[in-house]
Amino acid sequence: MEYVLRTDGLTKKYKKQTVVNNVSLCVGKGDIYGFVGKNGAGKTTFIRMILGLARPSGGSFSLLPGEDIYSARRKTGSLVESPSLYTNMTARENLRLVCRISGEDPAQTDELLEMVGLDDTGRKKAGDFSLGMKQRLGIAMALVGDPEFLILDEPINGLDPTGIVEMRELILRLNRERGKTIFISSHILGELEKIATRYGIISKGRLVEEITAKELSEKCAAETILRTDEPEKAAGILRALLSTDRVEVTSTNTVIISAPVDNIGLITNELFRNNIAVSGINTSDSGAERYFIKKMGEG
Repeated sequence: MEYVLRTDGLTKKYKKQTVVNNVSLCVGKGDIYGFVGKNGAGKTTFIRMILGLARPSGGSFSLLPGEDIYSARRKTGSLVESPSLYTNMTARENLRLVCRISGEDPAQTDELLEMVGLDDTGRKKAGDFSLGMKQRLGIAMALVGDPEFLILDEPINGLDPTGIVEMRELILRLNRERGKTIFISSHILGELEKIATRYGIISKGRLVEEITAKELSEKCAAETILRTDEPEKAAGILRALLSTDRVEVTSTNTVIISAPVDNIGLITNELFRNNIAVSGINTSDSGAERYFIKKMGEG
């Protein structure tokens, strides 16, 4: 796999506290890599080390192989925590200033504003923008110079539902139409599930798992939740019927089938045939969220 970022045992300690602990991960070219973890798990500290804003205590990393670290960072755009905006300036003025500071052509300003949906803001000051508009302006600033790699730290945190949809569509557009590899940290699991192609799950500074979207989908197919007074007996019958061991008794009257079920009637008929009464049955798509939550507690 061709990669844009690879870390090997990356570690950051502050006095006696280890904030990032021996993290080894790989971001492939073209990925939308979801870096998943609770608040305080070490996501931002990890990002700050990659961007040169914090010095690692141990381990190493490689950014854009074939480039020296200074060149690689020039080809990496970032939005860390919240964008640094001049609130008394317009979106266009903010962008032109970033272009001048970074030695880039300010002629790209209009294209970038259109790309992030801020081309109609005119003379409105950035201080009067909604949070979603500020985040999109921050991404436009990160895109100055047409970077190959984009690192976004919690870009949807605090946004309203409309802002979340706008941000999701922008990220997908940058990946699919502009070919950007994107590393996005978040604790909002439902949104990452809609866009990420690969995940790294971090808990208490440790990377507990890397998994592709396809692998996650296979592990977290829509679940069937069944209620019966004889859950253990029902689970045994269902494991044999469905040829899977992904049947779990979770309480005194609940059985969860974490595998595709094409015919609900087949299940109920087989249980009735074995004199097992079913008091309720429904399907749920929350398997992925439960999977993330479980893994985030493994640190």
